[in-house]
Amino acid sequence: MAQHDHIAASHTEHGHGEGMDKKRIWSVFFVLLALTALEFLLALGFVHHWGILEKGMFLNVIYITLTLIKAYYIVAFFMHLKFEKSGFIITCAVGFILIVYFIALLLIEGDYLLYHFQEHPLYPHP
Repeated sequence: MAQHDHIAASHTEHGHGEGMDKKRIWSVFFVLLALTALEFLLALGFVHHWGILEKGMFLNVIYITLTLIKAYYIVAFFMHLKFEKSGFIITCAVGFILIVYFIALLLIEGDYLLYHFQEHPLYPHP
């Protein structure tokens, strides 16, 4: 019984919601809401309705940046990664970077193979 009380006390001292009170949750919610509203404003307002921005690389970079910021907030606060030890954070970050790196390598290799297979006599140009 005493051991159970010790475990319960240590769990409440270092719980999952460390630093996550209602004020923090609502502030993260409103940051995510603002970022999502900005994405919709860019997509529906500036691109389609008003025609201020054109579709292209610049707009894609903006979308990717906003999405990565939103992903950071979700992982850091709602998945409690911000409150973990730095070793665990580095392990997760290295894994994520390697996955992105391998996806980039596969896309580059696929583009290379597509280019050279189209030149092959078995795949004549239309």
